[in-house]
Amino acid sequence: MTASALWALALFSFVMSVTPGPNNMMLLASGLNFGFARTVPHMLGIAAGAGVMLVVLALGLGALLVRWPLLDALLQTVSALWLIHLAWRLGTATTPLAALAQPDGPPLESPAAQSAKTAKTARPMTALGAAAFQWANPKAWMMVTTLVASYLPAAPGGALLAMVVLVFMAINLCSVSVWAWAGRALRRWLAHPVRLRWFNRVMALTLLASLWPVVSGALQHVRA
Repeated sequence: MTASALWALALFSFVMSVTPGPNNMMLLASGLNFGFARTVPHMLGIAAGAGVMLVVLALGLGALLVRWPLLDALLQTVSALWLIHLAWRLGTATTPLAALAQPDGPPLESPAAQSAKTAKTARPMTALGAAAFQWANPKAWMMVTTLVASYLPAAPGGALLAMVVLVFMAINLCSVSVWAWAGRALRRWLAHPVRLRWFNRVMALTLLASLWPVVSGALQHVRA
């Protein structure tokens, strides 16, 4: 890979990783609720999960999805439903922590009961959970498939693939850490309940907006 191609890869990885999306919204909420240090495993899981996706797609899954459009459509549908679920829980919560820290937990309780239990029961997302979430994240799919198509040959050698994956993961980790830090910095300002409610709603709408690539792709298939 030439120096110019490497710089282009680095710029692409930075722009795609640092712009708003499901991962960054979740990190913002995690930084707000748990602080930066306790959010580190979440960040590592995002970088590792996206790196594994990159390797798998580069080694043949991307061609398989092109060959079997039904499988691609199924994955996109599952991704969309999961993000709608997250957005609903976040938009109706009194704290982002209840919606994102325990997405499979019990239904949300009243604000008083929830705030009393939050400190005892809530946990930041684990590295494994964050890595698994990448497979249900439309932005991660778009980012990784574009990277494979643009910066890797059809049959990349081991050394080239390793270099691309390492560069991507390093830049991704640095980029997403900005959102966790921002969440930590917003703690005092979001202590006001009205601000917190609007914070939840804005993040929920942002999560829904991140579904646009899935929706636009489905519309193109219908028109075709």
